[in-house]
Amino acid sequence: MKILNFGSLNLDYTYSVDHIVKEGETISSLGVQTNLGGKGFNQSVALARAGKEVFHAGLVGEGGQLFFEACNKYGINTKYMNTVLGRSGHTIIQVDKNGQNSIVLYGGANQKITKDYVNKVLNDFSKGDIIILQNEINELPYIIDEAFKREMTIVLNPSPMDEKINACNLKKVSIFILNETEGQQLTLATDANGILDAMQRRFPASRIMLTLGKDGCIFRSGRKTVSQKAFSVDAVDTTAAGDTFTGFFIAGLVDELPIKDVLCTATKASALAVQKEGAAQSIPTMEEVERFRP
Repeated sequence: MKILNFGSLNLDYTYSVDHIVKEGETISSLGVQTNLGGKGFNQSVALARAGKEVFHAGLVGEGGQLFFEACNKYGINTKYMNTVLGRSGHTIIQVDKNGQNSIVLYGGANQKITKDYVNKVLNDFSKGDIIILQNEINELPYIIDEAFKREMTIVLNPSPMDEKINACNLKKVSIFILNETEGQQLTLATDANGILDAMQRRFPASRIMLTLGKDGCIFRSGRKTVSQKAFSVDAVDTTAAGDTFTGFFIAGLVDELPIKDVLCTATKASALAVQKEGAAQSIPTMEEVERFRP
């Protein structure tokens, strides 16, 4: 079984602010950092830090060499990463004094994926291999279709949730990983149980992982529902919390651990991540997660 993350690679420009800027308001930043991120990259880092071999497929532009260097550092296989002309994808992130964030995303190289590139990558993967996807790259419907043809296990984190998700055949998704807001947008349900019920009706063959922030998370597979409470910590920056959870959650599934243990470990990893600034650099190792005593 091989793990492929076909996802975004973003340069994150993170501004520390007293509060998230309001419409028509101008405020001064208390500091700024440039970090490597993107939901795809963050999730690959989390998988690698959870002890899994992961192949990353994605495109970078100007400044992209930093990602190759970082992947080598974290142990992420870059065989399927390419460089294109133009700017790399990037984000402008505001982080307030309570650790909450607001993000503006520019696609850049992440939006230059071609069908030919998709085919060249997926031709090396087959039945039983895992592919992890988010909604920060183009050609997502095509990638899902081609992965399904190859009988891969398709894991989708539909973030950021927008109209492009509607172009995808979501019945081909094996596992959904989504937060409450994304669940509400996808199902129009207004609470966790309603989201899970609606998702199960629409996608009866899929497993659903619903994260609820400070209220923990709930996993639904067929008639089985398992929940996990969040751990109370002092949050500094929540930027990569969801991506950290995703990586450790998938790692636990690959190891075929009991789902209760998988959720506990992923929740611990996420709790550790929010206590540090930045995205990828905030993601803990499996050893740090195992030592964590909330």
